[in-house]
Amino acid sequence: MLSKRVAEVNRSRCVACGACAKECPRGAVAVHRGCFAAVEPVRCVGCGKCAKVCPADCITLLEREGQA
Repeated sequence: MLSKRVAEVNRSRCVACGACAKECPRGAVAVHRGCFAAVEPVRCVGCGKCAKVCPADCITLLEREGQA
């Protein structure tokens, strides 16, 4: 069962430091091509740990689409 929330990265503000990827307990976040972090929504449990450690404050938790 998917969680109600999912993390989303603002790619234009991401500094690709990798802090979020290191903090994610499910391995749902990865830095792509050294440019930005991206979240794999199926693996994300919406815990918010990635958002808390992000130095660029570019990760937000959103309501997962299709969930009420």
